Amino acid sequence: MATEQERIIELRKELHQHNYNYYVLNAPQIDDFTFDALLHELQSLENAHPEMYDANSPTQRVGSDLQESFEQVAHVYPMLSLSNTYNKQEVADFYNTVSKLLNGEEFEICCELKYDGLSISLRYEDGKLVRAVTRGDGTRGDDVTANVKTIKTIPLVLQGNDYPVVFEMRGEVLMPWKVFDKLNEERRQQEEPLFANPRNAASGTLKSLNPALVAKRSLDAYLYYLLGEDINIDGHFERLEAAKRWGFKIGEGMRKVSSLEDIYAFIDYWDVERKNLPVATDGIVLKVNSLKQQQSMGFTAKNPRWAIAYKFKAERELTKLESVSYQVGRTGTVTPVANMEPVLLAGTVVKRATLNNEDFIKSFDLHIGDYVYVEKGGEIIPKIVGVELSKRTAGMQPIEFIKTCPECGTQLVRYEGQAAYYCPNDMGCPPQIKGKIEHFIARKAMNIDSLGPETIDSYYNKGLIKDVADLYCLTIDDINEGGAHQKSAKKVIDAIEKSKQVPFDRVLFALGIRFVGETSARLLARKFNDINSLRNATAAQLLEVEGVGDIIAASVVSFFADEKNIALIERLESYGLQMAMPVIEEGPKGNVLEGKTIVISGVFTHHSRDEYKAMIEQLGGKNTGSISAKTSFVLAGDNMGPSKLQKAESLGVKILSEDEFLEMIK
Repeated sequence: MATEQERIIELRKELHQHNYNYYVLNAPQIDDFTFDALLHELQSLENAHPEMYDANSPTQRVGSDLQESFEQVAHVYPMLSLSNTYNKQEVADFYNTVSKLLNGEEFEICCELKYDGLSISLRYEDGKLVRAVTRGDGTRGDDVTANVKTIKTIPLVLQGNDYPVVFEMRGEVLMPWKVFDKLNEERRQQEEPLFANPRNAASGTLKSLNPALVAKRSLDAYLYYLLGEDINIDGHFERLEAAKRWGFKIGEGMRKVSSLEDIYAFIDYWDVERKNLPVATDGIVLKVNSLKQQQSMGFTAKNPRWAIAYKFKAERELTKLESVSYQVGRTGTVTPVANMEPVLLAGTVVKRATLNNEDFIKSFDLHIGDYVYVEKGGEIIPKIVGVELSKRTAGMQPIEFIKTCPECGTQLVRYEGQAAYYCPNDMGCPPQIKGKIEHFIARKAMNIDSLGPETIDSYYNKGLIKDVADLYCLTIDDINEGGAHQKSAKKVIDAIEKSKQVPFDRVLFALGIRFVGETSARLLARKFNDINSLRNATAAQLLEVEGVGDIIAASVVSFFADEKNIALIERLESYGLQMAMPVIEEGPKGNVLEGKTIVISGVFTHHSRDEYKAMIEQLGGKNTGSISAKTSFVLAGDNMGPSKLQKAESLGVKILSEDEFLEMIK
């Protein structure tokens, strides 16, 4: 008779096989009741034998709520993007270029569907999943292993025994249409913000700090790329066939062809059939099949030469415009929204579409009751692209843009040169108040990543916060809900406290001054150095800043003329937020960099990126974000972006290390 430890091993193997049968092969061999009974037996045995813990046990699929944050991980192989094409002539150009680069050598093309999800890289060692990393910036991504383990189409332990010792699988994490529609319906009933599309929903879910929530949302995954040093298979198609044997769910419909006509046939077939798929797609990917030929063709500065993405044309449907509602954004922008008869479009039911602004409405002379043509921009955002005037009848009324805010009743204003109407009641209009707080906590602003829109909405509705300064008055007891969430409450308070170290330029951006974006906030902070100098600046002085025009200058002056804003800033300053740029003591000054254009890339040891940018400007140089033939040199820290490195080398632009730069300006 088997021991309990032996039974644990036996159950794990059996349940992994049943998971594969059900989620990958779509051919279950036992019913749900039997599966749950086996899983419950395994869970009980594992509880009795903690020494038998295995991170890849089937019981770990349910997820834990103990995830704290995501570690940033460097990719072993950079995750590059593909160049896009939108018509068959461009596909033909790609095909002919491949033939030319291969000097007429025979080649095959692997045709695949392009899934619209979140890119993921899965690392396996000795047949077990050890790490899952998002694409990130292509060089580094977030370690989301705990969350990915909840996705049942991703194998934790591989089938067979002929897989490499170490390798990576890449693909897309997706939210199926059915799950997406159900999730949004639940959110609508709870009066929560709806997800715009399955890709956003999948991304937001996978980035959740609660793996149990990820498990609940039933994400899916399709894999399409096998990478490794010890894989003795030259064909991309053949590699994926092998991966399928090991237990991976490979993209549907993949086909290997050897002519342009076959590529066209593949495109034509899936341009129609994709509408019947359970997940979102937005195109076709074409890859030279032979890896040896791929290597000989190489890369451009941004993309591989051996692959291209063909994007489907947007799908269009005709439906009835029933009414128009109005939404108020963070900065008070009032956006009209068309409410339409439901219509199936690119795999999902569409009921609403943005109308942008009053000018957009007038450009189509829209009437209530019109039949309108609707497309999805980039297969995602519904938009009206035309009106079927033959269906317009007498007595239908043209749409008149509202005059007062639908949320607070304030008279709307339209600034000169702007297409949108605004609600000026920024301190008393609920959507603006909550929107400002959401903007304030964002990653590029104060980066209070333990908070989100739903949490902010909850705190606001409970009366805990009414402006951004109130965040710094919160206590653990305020948000602990009777002691049930001590750990998460502490994490929120710690994140708020940590935000006090965010530099002044990002604090300025976080304040949400209308028309002041991330770049203009940085330029203003560097020019005026502290909040008081900026507060006292005239419009003429503001216009001296590069990139600041009349609209931004007027908005800044108006912001600081409001005593409520001054009171808010004084509160934030009293709580310890940075209201001045750091002073670089004994910093370099002079003109050693006069006339030089410099790109900064990577992570640095001796000084921050902002400090280096300040040094460059103090020494007469100019900072820029992209490399060109006019770039004097690149100041490169650790983990310099691979695309920037490749472009610098191709243009012969000099690359200086941090130490070399400091020696230059000494």
